[in-house]
Amino acid sequence: MRIIPLLLLLALPLQASKPIHTDLLIIGATESGWAAAIQAARMGVKSITIVHDGAWVGGQYTEQALACVDENKGNGKVGWGVDWHPMKRSFHRFGLFKELMDEIEAHNLRKYGDIMPGKPLHGPTTFRPAEAERIFRKLLQPYVDSGQVNLITNHYPVSAIFGANKNELIGLTFQPLVNRKSKILSLEIRAPLTIDASDFGDAIQVSGTAFEVGPDPQSRYDEPSAPKDLAGFPPHEMNPITWPMIVEEADDWSPIPRPPNFDDRNYPRATRLTHAVYGKLKWDRPARVGAINHWPDKGKASPRQLSVFTVRRIVDGTTSKDGKTSILLNYMNGQDYALERLPKRVADALEATEPGASKKNYVLLNRKQRELIFQDAKNHSLGVLYHLQNFVHERARDKTHSFRKFRLSREFGTPDHLPHKPYIRESLRLKAMYMMREQDARNFDGKDKRAARESFAKVMYPDGVFSWQFHYDFHRTGRTYLQGDDDQSGPWIDYEKPGRHTRFLSDRAVFPLRSLIPEKMNGLIGAQKNIGNSSIVSAAIRLHDQGVHVGQAAGALAAVCLTEKVKPREVPYSYGRLEKVRAALCGGTEGVPILLWPFRDLPADHPGFVAINRIAAQGGFPLEKRVVDFNPDAPATFEWRQQVYTNSLRDRVVDEMPILPKGKMTRAEFAIGWWKQLRHLVSLRFIRQAPGDADKDGIPDGNDPLPFTTDERSWPEEKPPELDPQSDGLTQLPKPGWAFNFTGVKGKPAKGFIPNHGFRAIKSGNRWTRDIRQNNRRRNVYQEAYRDTFLFTRSKDTWECTIDNGSYEIVICVGDSGHEQSGQNVFVEGKHVIKNVYTHAGLFHEATVQTEITDGRLTVQIGDGSGSNTCLNWLTIKPVE
Repeated sequence: MRIIPLLLLLALPLQASKPIHTDLLIIGATESGWAAAIQAARMGVKSITIVHDGAWVGGQYTEQALACVDENKGNGKVGWGVDWHPMKRSFHRFGLFKELMDEIEAHNLRKYGDIMPGKPLHGPTTFRPAEAERIFRKLLQPYVDSGQVNLITNHYPVSAIFGANKNELIGLTFQPLVNRKSKILSLEIRAPLTIDASDFGDAIQVSGTAFEVGPDPQSRYDEPSAPKDLAGFPPHEMNPITWPMIVEEADDWSPIPRPPNFDDRNYPRATRLTHAVYGKLKWDRPARVGAINHWPDKGKASPRQLSVFTVRRIVDGTTSKDGKTSILLNYMNGQDYALERLPKRVADALEATEPGASKKNYVLLNRKQRELIFQDAKNHSLGVLYHLQNFVHERARDKTHSFRKFRLSREFGTPDHLPHKPYIRESLRLKAMYMMREQDARNFDGKDKRAARESFAKVMYPDGVFSWQFHYDFHRTGRTYLQGDDDQSGPWIDYEKPGRHTRFLSDRAVFPLRSLIPEKMNGLIGAQKNIGNSSIVSAAIRLHDQGVHVGQAAGALAAVCLTEKVKPREVPYSYGRLEKVRAALCGGTEGVPILLWPFRDLPADHPGFVAINRIAAQGGFPLEKRVVDFNPDAPATFEWRQQVYTNSLRDRVVDEMPILPKGKMTRAEFAIGWWKQLRHLVSLRFIRQAPGDADKDGIPDGNDPLPFTTDERSWPEEKPPELDPQSDGLTQLPKPGWAFNFTGVKGKPAKGFIPNHGFRAIKSGNRWTRDIRQNNRRRNVYQEAYRDTFLFTRSKDTWECTIDNGSYEIVICVGDSGHEQSGQNVFVEGKHVIKNVYTHAGLFHEATVQTEITDGRLTVQIGDGSGSNTCLNWLTIKPVE
């Protein structure tokens, strides 16, 4: 037998195998591709082929090593039951994401004795990437064993196969990676449907399907936070990549070699440095070089006590059998790699491959060109570890816990011990049937356009298939150089570009099925980050859970299309077919159902979860924009049932009127009984009145978030509150009586109120037991000071007012005109009169209590020491005859 040397074999023309025919082709075994395959298999698709350009399944969880998941711990929970940010992680887990995280946490509990073995700073679930990869495969394996799923690794698409015209994709051809282990040299796979769940939209690109990259000007989608023009926003500027590192404690010193191009001046954010050190450097943007206090001054603490050891610690030494700690280093130490104004060495290498390549968006580069950027990003990350092992080591008091005793984890099996891929925050954006816009998911009420509040989104898309909510979160996208931007050969730092580092919050939104479907190309469905949204929205839909949910929705859409023998673009405009997708996602197949409507208080294991979600998605419940809890265990009142009855039967074909469930029951019990009757009725909700403009409102369907109604929003536009003090329930000032407005020293006095500024003692006979004058806010939302101002505490503080003994009626108001506030508590004379109260932004809670004064002073305590804000607006005192 003739033996052909490997190098010669690689130089030979690729030999194509026989074409593979499959029902569903999925590009990418990312978290999205994995979820799409499982969902489609559960819905009975017989032949599913996944082709992946790597060896590991799981995307950002595994091969990108983002080994901590802090999304969706439940209502306001982030691990250990800690109240932290009620909007960032406010959902209970659902769908395949919950199944996956339950498996990961069960594994952690068995192996480490803790579902969060790292005990990280803010409580995310953590895991070893290699262990998570095995769990991804475990959940996929039943469908591989059944023959439904075929997984092909280390291949990537190079060309497309079309049907009768260039607008119908029917297959792809693939080449293997250079470091292939497969004996197959090239592949041709044909399928009626392809899901692109790759990292860079590989199928979308090779098929010529329309897409967008880089920043959007404001004129494109009318987004209020988008730049008005793209001057200063080059096409290759986008959310940065990061090459994460997993480091683990070693038995001895394990310093890494000095990385290529290392310059310690690249890492001012990795330590707490004074201006005496970095203030002398002539950075282009000195205001952007603020040091983050992750490390103490020399000699004050050991690194073991510092947040770099805790914020992303994935396994704690106390939970591992060998007593070793492992840590994820991923962004907080200046590790992000901005994609604009690349270093000269990288730009020159790119230009050598193709003139103008250094100015291209990196998504558009070929794999070899992209690798030049990736290698520099790797070296930049290694520079962080080298900096910690050397610069910080020399300044640490406790050398025992120095980063020199940490080594790069060996779990990835790569020559450099780094993850297989960087963390990719932004890919191309599929030009879809509908492009999600910033303004769709935000309700702009009041003057503070960035105020965080609990509310459903301005637009609740009629084809919503899962719930989401997060920051519009760009990391620092700009890059500036020490010698100035004309000399890109020296050290650099990233910085926040004005108008790009947004970080405001969405409201509670749903994801439209239309954003998975190309504007023109048939036979193709988007997934992973290759979906229909603007650049701003892409910064909010890029998380662990969202990647799984997107893939699950794509898999359900594909399965319905294959069963019904229809094109994906026909489904969002066919109510019956859309309901089949929703049914499959929420209760129609095995596994944990998906949250279709973004209620805050509905766990997936609640008995009424499926019925409540299906009815809500159909518009059956009377809902208010700012009432985000369903309250499933509250009584189902007669009036509420009548409203559900009316809403549910609108636009339905009814042969025999359903019977309204009677008797004493909860809302969830009513929903379960009502859904048993409702689910069999036919709906005529989606009726197209004209081609290209279904509701004939003058807005083309492609730009219309609500294509079946002439409304521009899902909720009535709110009128500004009346200026009459009676309008918000303020008790008329008693005569005789007293009214106090709690406000800042510079605040304008409110007519009829005695101002209180938080001083420890004042002449008017009322005082605080400690000085809280700094704890004041004026939001400038309302004209009336008594509404717009407050004093607050995050612990507990006491206010006393000298008063004659006797009986009094006390009215107290708490709330914040600009932000929602949760967990507010007030005690009057020791009685808990306001208990863990939540108020929406601009709305207030009042409590009235009668009390007997026997010691000559009224005592009011705000806060209970739990850490939540209690915001005291005003208080009235009225004698009781």
